[in-house]
Amino acid sequence: MLKYMNIYALIFLFLGGCSVTESEEMQAQTALQPTEKFQVATFAGGCYWCMEAAYERLSGPDSVISGYAEGRGVKHKIEAIQVRFDPMVISYEELLDYYWRQFDPTDKGGSFYDRGPEYESYIFYHSEMQQKLAEKSKSDLQQSGIFEDPIVTPIVKFVKFHPVKESEQDFYKKNPERYTSYREASGRDQFIEGVWCSYTMEKYQKPSPTKIKEKLTDLQCAVTQGNATERAFENKFWDNKQEGIYVDIVSGEPLFSSTTKYNSGTGWPSFTKPIDPYYIIRKVDDSLPEVRTEVRSRIADSHLGHVFYDGPQPNNLRYCLNSAALEFIPREKMEEKGYGDYMWVFTNE
Repeated sequence: MLKYMNIYALIFLFLGGCSVTESEEMQAQTALQPTEKFQVATFAGGCYWCMEAAYERLSGPDSVISGYAEGRGVKHKIEAIQVRFDPMVISYEELLDYYWRQFDPTDKGGSFYDRGPEYESYIFYHSEMQQKLAEKSKSDLQQSGIFEDPIVTPIVKFVKFHPVKESEQDFYKKNPERYTSYREASGRDQFIEGVWCSYTMEKYQKPSPTKIKEKLTDLQCAVTQGNATERAFENKFWDNKQEGIYVDIVSGEPLFSSTTKYNSGTGWPSFTKPIDPYYIIRKVDDSLPEVRTEVRSRIADSHLGHVFYDGPQPNNLRYCLNSAALEFIPREKMEEKGYGDYMWVFTNE
């Protein structure tokens, strides 16, 4: 769409944009394959350089590659990415939540200044479960009111994937100046920040160790900085039923919402998914005989708790957190506290 373009974008588009030639495509590496441990997701959201970079910065995926996807009933190849992921680490539902925040899902003719059918957005499902989750995710987004125009992204059955050659993989790392110029000129970042202000990273910072110690109580410090665990049923938010969001006590980065909080019976605040998966880091925790998956915040690197796989449908995840790692922002105070851009979490109630 011309509204996204500037003079630098026009120059870059003249030089070739982000696409590669068909002959280069045929020199590709092997497409990702599901295994007993890993599943595969295939998403198209315009330029695959930008989509690949976005998913590689997300904690959870095992591998991300760029290429061209084919889908049932689709008569042309689409620029897309494949994501191999362990559903015990990150769910397909979380990948979908992240997907919608990478492009304009109301644009039918392409993506930003990349125009044409090969740049259209698509979700290529690999199973009936992926199809159901994708359709629900799309419906929820439409009903949320975040976008006034209809969500036009088709959901189609995956047929085939053609990875591009190795030199085109990880383009944002191999050619950072060209990638940065391309991305900034296209208007993608401006659009994302305008719709999803969670991507304005400058507003969330980790204080110095001295300031952290001054700001936190002994318990909060022990939990977030020393990986301690507070007592079950004797913590601030385990039974909190107020509407609002939970943010990192150190940095303020938005983590979880009351809309995904549920009573797990464990005595700790439990959630089915984060507000934005980008702010969540998972790490292997082998401090006990039973290996667990630790959950930390991305910016502050605070220890938050653990994620388990005995939660409710559809993703079976239970984010079991320490209240001491969280600050609760009531819904009625979110505007005042600078979190007004997250009121959208309540629109699907």
